[in-house]
Order: sequence, then C-alpha cells, then structure tokens
Amino acid sequence: MQTRTAASKQPAPRIRDKRAAILKAALKVFAEGGVNGVPMPALAEQAGVGTGTIYRYFASKEILVNELFREQKAAVEQRLYGGLDLQAPPRQLFEQIWERMLGYSREAPDAYRFLELQDHRPYLDQQSRETELRLLRRIASQYRALQQRGIFRNDLRAEVLMTLVWGAFVHLVKAERDGHMQLSNADVEAARNACWALCTG
Repeated sequence: MQTRTAASKQPAPRIRDKRAAILKAALKVFAEGGVNGVPMPALAEQAGVGTGTIYRYFASKEILVNELFREQKAAVEQRLYGGLDLQAPPRQLFEQIWERMLGYSREAPDAYRFLELQDHRPYLDQQSRETELRLLRRIASQYRALQQRGIFRNDLRAEVLMTLVWGAFVHLVKAERDGHMQLSNADVEAARNACWALCTG
C-alpha cells in the first residue's frame, strides 16, 4: 500500500513577473513598517521570492525605494488629474480633485500611507525629487492661475496656500486612520468647503 509523503505537496505557484511582485510587496511592507524598519528578507518573504532575487532586480534597497516612489507618484498624478477637465468652473474642479484625493486615500491605503505619511528625504535621489517637484509645480501653477483671476486670495503665495490645503487633508485622513475620529460624509464635505473658503479668503 502506497503512503503519502511530503513530496506529494503541490509546489508553490511560479511568479511570472518577479519585479512587479517585489514592488507590490515593497509597497505593502514599507507602508506598514517604514523603509528603514523592514529588512530585505522580510520583503522577500512577502514577495514570495528569495532575498538574492531582489538584488538581481534592484542593486540596493535605496534603488528599490526610489523606483517604487516614482512609480507611485506617477500613479497619483494620473489618479488626480487623468481625464480632468481643467476648464471646468474652479469650485467644481476643486471639489472633483478633493473627491479624487479622498478616493485615493481610501482605495489605495498602502500607497497613500507610503507616500504621504512617511519622511522620504534621507534616501530620495535626484530623479525622485524631480518627480515630486513636477507634481507640486503643476498644482501650484493652478493655484497661481486662480489667484491671477481673482478667485483665490493673493496674500499668500500659491505654494503656501496649496500646502495648507493638502496638509489639512492629509491630517484629516491620518486622524481617522489613527482612530481619533470617524469621518462622515458631512464631515468630509464640511472640511472641503472650509478649505475652499481658506483659498478664497
């Protein structure tokens, strides 16, 4: 009579795109533990690959983090501005972007946490910093255009104004995520209206 052995176990499924699997796993573990708090073996386990495999695709953790950062920044830019009608009335456009930001924070929580709630300055390279600055300049130019049209207040620089709005949004979401409050739809709408009032003075 034949007995079952450990050899009869099914082999682990083969990963077709290991690079994509590593980036996906990196987003999850870095969002949860921070870049410096996650050793490469833990990342390899999450990705389902050997630690040496990671180094075949990314020569160092810093290179991996920078590629992940640029990939996610590009995804955010597309999510916030892809297909957006920039000729729409300013209030309508502001509300649409706010809703997209909210959707991003809730539908892609790992990406949001990785990009917005961590300090990346120690390891970002020049290309990554330029990627971030490109998006910030794009937003600032929109604020500046609305200032020139007399819609947004002019007593604050566009860069300062957009930072106040984005900071308010980020900390509102963080407070909910940390369990300090539960945001209702009315809360979100009131916060959005308050930020619009801040911009228009």
